[in-house]
Amino acid sequence: MTDLHVPEGATWAQLSPRLRRILLEAPDEAVVVATSGSSGDPKRVRLTGAALRASGEATADLLGGHGRWLLALPTHHVAGLQVLARSVLAGTVPVALSPGMPFTAAAFAAALGQLVQEGDGPRYASLVPTQLHRLLADEEGTRAAATLDAILLGGAAADPGLLTRARDAGVRVVTTYGMSETCGGCVYDGRPLAGLRVRLDDERVLLSGPMLADGYVQADGRRDVGRTGERFAEIAGARWFRTDDRGEVDADGRLRILGRVDDVIITGGHKVEPREVEAALRALSLVDDAVVLGVPDAEWGQAVAALVVPAAARDLPEGTDAWRERLRRALPPHALPDHALPRRVVVRDGIPLLPSGKPDLQHIRGLLSRSLI
Repeated sequence: MTDLHVPEGATWAQLSPRLRRILLEAPDEAVVVATSGSSGDPKRVRLTGAALRASGEATADLLGGHGRWLLALPTHHVAGLQVLARSVLAGTVPVALSPGMPFTAAAFAAALGQLVQEGDGPRYASLVPTQLHRLLADEEGTRAAATLDAILLGGAAADPGLLTRARDAGVRVVTTYGMSETCGGCVYDGRPLAGLRVRLDDERVLLSGPMLADGYVQADGRRDVGRTGERFAEIAGARWFRTDDRGEVDADGRLRILGRVDDVIITGGHKVEPREVEAALRALSLVDDAVVLGVPDAEWGQAVAALVVPAAARDLPEGTDAWRERLRRALPPHALPDHALPRRVVVRDGIPLLPSGKPDLQHIRGLLSRSLI
């Protein structure tokens, strides 16, 4: 039987019969999903039933058992697909927010109410940071989120301030790290799932375990030997996936992601970590969210550039020159060295996102490159 290629907008009713076969009866058969394309280079990833099952069972063990799932992410990307796969393994039916409709706290609360009515047991959801942020900004959404046994949060780096707000509101958030090539999240709160191994190659994160993808396929379904060989390799008798991420492992064995291999900004000979600048900006009361990237600059080589979402909509009309100065004045002394302060700023009412919920870095980079300050 041919692999199951998941089309955009696919539903539980459309996918569940094949998923049951792949997960429960034919572990060598596979599902093909597209990567998010956040770096501008989407790929087709082949996930066998055995890999999906290993991931789902390890997740259930960590969370405290199989349960009922709320589907708030697109099924043609791995995080949404995993909600369906985990539901198959649990013998439950997920409740989905209306596909194609904007994510709102009211819609989330209504779907969760339906999930509660359909049975007992643990209740879970997978979200991206933007969705959690919207829930915590709304009283009804916050109350609903707090009734879940766990929210798996992935797709982008989680802001520490957001996690603190969730914890203070009684919402259990489990941060996840992973990608399509690892059947989604495979490191939870810094701890690898059962069976996953982590190693570092000059800070680059390498992953090995039963939840690894079979590799990449072409549009016609044939194996993409070239791309697969670039990323998957045998090392010391085990199969490893070479990520695009930099990381470190602390004394307690927790993996901390530092950023992408190619996202360190070299400006005027200084190295700048975008995540550190983003964290400093998000800590300001006038900033709701921020994405920081390096963009080409004739004088500095690269310039630190920030797309900023203001905390108050009334601040949107203010010019970017004024916003740069407001940010510089608002940052506490020594919060950032001078070379790390944003030299270019774009102000928007929201972070441009891909369908997967990840920031659309290609689009953001274009906005920042065109905004010279």
